Amino acid sequence: MHRLKLLGGVFDPEYISNKVKSLENMIQKENFWIDKEKAEAVIKEKNILENRLNSYLSLEKEYNELNDLIKITNDDDGELILEISKNTNKLIEKVRKKEFENFLSGEADSNSCFLEVHSGAGGVEAQDWAEMIVRMYTRWCEKKRFSFDILEENSGEEAGIKSLTMKIDGDYAYGWLKKESGIHRLVRISPFDSNSRRHTSFASVWVYPVIDKKIEVNINDKDLRIDTYRASGAGGQHVNKTDSAVRITHIPTKIVVQCQNNRSQHKNKSTALTMLKARIYEMELQKKESEEQSKNQSKSEIGWGRQIRSYVMHPYKMVKDLRNNKEISNCNSVLDGNIDAFLEAALFKKN
Repeated sequence: MHRLKLLGGVFDPEYISNKVKSLENMIQKENFWIDKEKAEAVIKEKNILENRLNSYLSLEKEYNELNDLIKITNDDDGELILEISKNTNKLIEKVRKKEFENFLSGEADSNSCFLEVHSGAGGVEAQDWAEMIVRMYTRWCEKKRFSFDILEENSGEEAGIKSLTMKIDGDYAYGWLKKESGIHRLVRISPFDSNSRRHTSFASVWVYPVIDKKIEVNINDKDLRIDTYRASGAGGQHVNKTDSAVRITHIPTKIVVQCQNNRSQHKNKSTALTMLKARIYEMELQKKESEEQSKNQSKSEIGWGRQIRSYVMHPYKMVKDLRNNKEISNCNSVLDGNIDAFLEAALFKKN
């Protein structure tokens, strides 16, 4: 199988094996746990590399077993040939997925991420759409067996949400979702319009990585304005009676982050600072990407404010990525979290 050989060439199992051994030696040192955060990052890196290596070796074993079976199969073994064909197709799909994981090699691709959703203008229509977007990503997380935690939520007046920030924990969560930042557009017959007219709604999505100690982001305390306020929404009476929610403004960049999911103001502040570092890091990534695309004279628009995907539910049904023209007619399936085809198409697109 040429694809498996190609995967071995890109993946380099011998290098990965030596890297795992090097990390294991590091873990065995007496002073390894002095810096707990750094130690946890090393263990995470080792686990990811081990999983990738074991996956490759498992694919190689499957390939060799299939190859041996093919050599002893006669042309008149119809059932066996059919079984080999099915197993070969399954193996090709596994290799394709592994190739995709190897493609996620950016500095922060293996990290968890933050995901923000904001409703556009249009009141309840846009707020309901923003909540549908949130559900799409939470359903995707469940399918990937990623965990997620709602850090901040601003509910709509009648239905839906005005804004929401969640943290998504899972290997390569940022790598998978990093191209989702942008404007998502919905066209449908409004359930809130008594005349059943067609409405267009917008919601923005912003994805940025959780920063670990492998990535340095320096922030001067003098550049911060920290405000506390009473949390709203879920959390019970205690949340609403204390100024536990925290809002941090980074004055030079005007970036604002807030967290209210914990009863402890100290924990909310710590989470907000982590979010701020991630936002600043993502801003620098966007700046580098913008400069690179300008050099390549790319016509694509940079920044989270561009419209990236259209979800049409009337007069026909179609979800279309406007960056690469990827289309899927089953809107309900996409909104139920089946978005991998769009994620892969966006990541593999060459600018």
